[in-house]
Order: sequence, then structure tokens, then C-alpha cells
Amino acid sequence: LSAGLPSLSVVSESSFLTWSALQGAEYPPWMRSTHDSTGGEGRRQRRIRQRGGKAACGVRARLAAQAGNAEVTGGKAIVKQTAGRDALGQFAPKFAQLNDDVLFGEVWSREDALGLRDRSLVTVVALMAQGLVDSSFRYHLESARRNGIGKAEIAEVLTHAAFYAGWPKAWAAFNMAKEVWAEDGAAEDVGREAFERASVFPVGEPNDAFAAHFDGQSYLAPVSTAQVPVFNVTFEPGCRNHWHVHHAKSGGGQLLLCVGGRGWYQEWGHAARALAPGDVVNIPAGVKHWHGAAADSWFSHLSVEVPGEEASNEWLEPVDPEDYAKL
Repeated sequence: LSAGLPSLSVVSESSFLTWSALQGAEYPPWMRSTHDSTGGEGRRQRRIRQRGGKAACGVRARLAAQAGNAEVTGGKAIVKQTAGRDALGQFAPKFAQLNDDVLFGEVWSREDALGLRDRSLVTVVALMAQGLVDSSFRYHLESARRNGIGKAEIAEVLTHAAFYAGWPKAWAAFNMAKEVWAEDGAAEDVGREAFERASVFPVGEPNDAFAAHFDGQSYLAPVSTAQVPVFNVTFEPGCRNHWHVHHAKSGGGQLLLCVGGRGWYQEWGHAARALAPGDVVNIPAGVKHWHGAAADSWFSHLSVEVPGEEASNEWLEPVDPEDYAKL
């Protein structure tokens, strides 16, 4: 349907206000994940369970922003699209109804089957394959960016698709994608400068030696190399390391001292724990875990490797993108 109905995706001011009401400047307390050392479920999980439904936020709220107005029913944000009726309600009422109620009201809303991020990728490739690089294509590129597709990733997607859809179509798509993602580089530079000015410790250099074990860009700055090594690890927004385990015959483990921004820490089988400056995370040896930045914030922590006998580090699989997007 997206390939056949490409040009009716419009975001109105009322749509944005609806999204703002759903999303809020901050998540209310009942929607914030917390986790203590006992491994109990977070407040958000308990509250959602007690309410018998899902939190009306995150992915569904972003969908409301993209696809039209929305109302909350049974703990879910139900999309109410009106773009088709507004543009073609009199001329082609059935087409308008299919666009509003089926394509956006049903298909794009089926996040349990396929997330918005993946739906954006499918839609962008489908439109590119048809050579459609009009305003509708730009809209879906912008939606892909909002749904978490980065500049490097969209470049790789279009390069891959070029071999199947056609080289000239890829050229046209790249010209528009460059405009949509043009601000990313400058915004990252400004964000780093502002974060570093406010930080007690330096951001350091790109963490190239461990890049294969991170999603996103991280930085490393040695704070002390005498006695117990201490490093300041900085994560760009959305950056996190892969699941990993610190092994040791005795002793060992890791200590994290949070010093800037907002981030997450999660142990396997437990809810993610939100991190802020002043938080301390004690990670025993043998515990599978990951840590990194929130999607919309830089984050830094001091990393202290606890001395241990026959200590080693085992890197495992990446954090599931859909699980991370729910935080």
C-alpha cells in the first residue's frame, strides 16, 4: 500500500499537539524503568501490568506524530489519520478511507508484527525501486530518520538497493537523503562541544579499538593508569555497547561511576535501569550486561576494572534495537 499510496502522508499541527500530549516533556513516573540490585521488575513494568495494557508512548506516539491524530484506548494510542479525507474525501472517498483507516490506521499500527523503524526501511526501498523521489519520498525519509535510521545506515541501505532497483534511482534517492540527514553531522559536533564543556572529565578520542563491540560512536579518555586503571567512557546519543561478561577466577567485575548525561544499564533477565550523574553501578564478575546512552542524550561514566585473578572480558551479541527503542 505504501508503494501505491505514496503522497498522502501529512503531519498537521493538531497531529503534533496530539503527539506532544501523548509523549510529554518527560515520561511520567509510572513510565520510567527502574531496577534495583534485587532484580525486581521496574515501576514502569509493574504499572503497565497493573493497568492491563501497554504504555501509550514511544513507538505508538511517534506513529501518531507521523500518521495523524490519535486517541488513547485501552492503554494504546490509536491512530486517527485524516490526510486522505482532507485531500480526496470528496473526489475519491474510498481511496481516502483506505489510506486513512487501512494503511495508517491498521498496517502502520501493527508494531507487534513489525516495528516502525523496519516499516520505514521497507517503505523507503519500495518507493526508491519505483523511482519515486517526490515530496512523499522525502516524507518517508524524514520518517525513517525520526524512527532511528542514521546517516550511515540509510547510505548502506540505498547502496544495497541500488544493485536491485537501479543505479540512476539510487543517485536520485541519495540526493534527497543527503538533504534530510544534512544536519546530523553539525548537530553531533555542537552536541559534543556542549557536553564536553559541562563535563569534569575529557571526552577523549574515538574508541576505535572497541568499535566492533559498540552500536554507535563512543569515546575513551584515560583518567588514571596508575594503581587501578580508570577511564572515562563517553557515548553519543543512542550509542551502547554489546552484551558482555567480565570473567574472573576470583574477584573481578566492573564499577561504573556516572558523571554526565543520561544512560542505561541492564543485566540479562532484568529490566533496564536508568542512569544519571552520581549513580553507581556495581557489576560482579560473571554477570551478562550492557550499558550506554539514552537515545536522546550524551552519556559518560568512569569505568573501573575491579582487580581479579585470571580476569577476562567476553563480548557477546548486540542489544536488540527494538528492545532498546522501547526504553
